Amino acid sequence: MLQSLHVKNLALIEETEVEFGEGLNILTGETGAGKSLLIGSVNLALGGRFDKDMLRKGAESGLVELVFVSHRPDVLEKLKKLELEVQEDGTIIISRKLQATKSTFRINGETVTARQVKELAEVLLDIHGQHEHQSLLKKQKHMEILDGYCGEKVLAAVGEVEICYRECSRLRRLLEEEAMDEESKAREQALASFEWQEIEEARLIPGEDEELEARYRLMANGRKIREGLSESYQYTGGDFEGGAGGSLSRALRALRSVSMYDTRLGELEGQLSEIDGLLADYNRDLAEYMDGFEFDEEDFAMVEGRLNTLNHLKGKYGGTVEEVIRYGQERAALLEKLSDYEVYMEKLQREQKEAQEVLDKACEKLSRLRKKGATTLSKKLKEALLQLNFLTVEFQIAVRPGQSVSAKGYDDVEFLISTNPGEPVKPLGQVASGGELSRVMLAIKTVLAGQDGIDTLIFDEIDAGISGRTAWKVSGQLDVVAKSTQVLCITHLPQIAAMADHHLVIEKSSVQDNTITDVRVLGEEESLGELARLLGSDALTEAALVNAREMRAQAAQQKGRLTGDADSVKIP
Repeated sequence: MLQSLHVKNLALIEETEVEFGEGLNILTGETGAGKSLLIGSVNLALGGRFDKDMLRKGAESGLVELVFVSHRPDVLEKLKKLELEVQEDGTIIISRKLQATKSTFRINGETVTARQVKELAEVLLDIHGQHEHQSLLKKQKHMEILDGYCGEKVLAAVGEVEICYRECSRLRRLLEEEAMDEESKAREQALASFEWQEIEEARLIPGEDEELEARYRLMANGRKIREGLSESYQYTGGDFEGGAGGSLSRALRALRSVSMYDTRLGELEGQLSEIDGLLADYNRDLAEYMDGFEFDEEDFAMVEGRLNTLNHLKGKYGGTVEEVIRYGQERAALLEKLSDYEVYMEKLQREQKEAQEVLDKACEKLSRLRKKGATTLSKKLKEALLQLNFLTVEFQIAVRPGQSVSAKGYDDVEFLISTNPGEPVKPLGQVASGGELSRVMLAIKTVLAGQDGIDTLIFDEIDAGISGRTAWKVSGQLDVVAKSTQVLCITHLPQIAAMADHHLVIEKSSVQDNTITDVRVLGEEESLGELARLLGSDALTEAALVNAREMRAQAAQQKGRLTGDADSVKIP
């Protein structure tokens, strides 16, 4: 359930906090007061598109915060899946700090991405915007609604079809790519044979290029290396006048001549002796390296030639020896395939046919589930539409084979309706007016609300295009939904507002040359005054209030809170 909404520095809202209750929450207000801004704020908090111009003039940042309370297992599971903290009291706080260059989302104080917010929002609430009913004119929406109603079995079947479709498409593309005539086959075979033979004759060894490059560097710089080694050997040896070895030996002898006079001098002698030993070891190792550092021009030519071969192959077939070897293996596989091309193509065709058969079965299974669900959903929607003042209505969900197969199966799903006795059912777009489409969408939301377990439904002017008795029917249906699901509804119809369990008004006012929008929860008398305004009264007269009280009493009867004949109802 959505417990509260906090908005700061957004459009005309300086700062406001709205608390919602269980049941039916009705929001009313003058045209232009900012009713839709409130729903827009909810959308923003849940990852909707933000533009810096939405910030209140002069504000550097804005804030939208939603507080939910939910103990539903699927909500808790979603939080765990998103690796978010689960509060013991079921509180979920979603906030979004709005700045000109960036937005920061948080869930229970932890910074998250917009994607994570949207994923969580899917199990918390459902928003019906002012023009969402227009989506019913598109058949893909019909399939989405049907699959959503059918639940896990259909969703699992759709997943199975998607897997089969991808495999079937992969094999079909492979068949198209591999198809070639005799001339193309011969040309491909000759090229593959040449490339494979060139790589095979090189007898490549993984990593040998790196080893050869290291040897080549040594050989190419042999003279410079020998000169450096010789000079280092001289300066560290004991035979060279002024070398480090001779100087160190003399220093050691001098220290030994006086070390008996102080223990500290003995320690220093030990350190110097160790240095002398290390230098002698270095000089010996250097001499051994110099003895082994010998190569002739033939070795140099061999290394250089091998490196040229490797670099040539790497330039043609890959950046490393390993890649060249892998390319050679691919060429060998291609030669094997081309040597028995007809058998290979027959195998591919057989695999593609088998994959198509598996896909067909998966589509048939999905179609059966959809048709079964369509029968039940059609019945429930017809019942819901009759409750919404369709005097007579036939509603069918047609599930027919489409023109092609896709990742969603081969079904073509379409909603069909007839609102006149004796008239055949036709597509919604050919029959339903704007007001009728609104009622069809409300019927769908009503049915699905009990199906998907969503805690909160938000309707932004669901009453578009309706009035009179139909408005009473819509308000009654909203009340039915609100018995099990929290409903927030923006409306301009008094019949719907009269049904409110909690009535909120959105007002626009001027304070010190600033225009401000605010939201207030109305008490009983204030709610009656707002009903009187919605009924068309310019002034709050006693007659207008009597009309408002009568409407509230009628709503109370419809809710089941009052009993008896309408004429004997006690007006509060």
